Amino acid sequence: MTLARRTGFRAFDFERADERAAMGHLLGLIVERDQEIAPSDPPLMLSALVNYLGANDAGPGFYQLAKELRLLPMSASADDKFGFWAQQVKRLHERHESGPAVA
Repeated sequence: MTLARRTGFRAFDFERADERAAMGHLLGLIVERDQEIAPSDPPLMLSALVNYLGANDAGPGFYQLAKELRLLPMSASADDKFGFWAQQVKRLHERHESGPAVA
């Protein structure tokens, strides 16, 4: 709700399928745009930093996009998915970690 207060826009209602789909679409666009701005090989999915409601990892849309981008095999097991997600998060932290503060 903090973001809704700050922007003046209403919050997403994740009880509604269309609102969940809209968030998934937005996250997919973010992944595409980030890859255009800061290409990496293998590609990083910035949306890995978004946890699925009530879970400790990404949601099914994240893994589906990873499969569509051929970053994850279609037959990936739950362990494969979790390992892929953890690696994405680690690499994102490495990419964005800050160095010493400049005075």
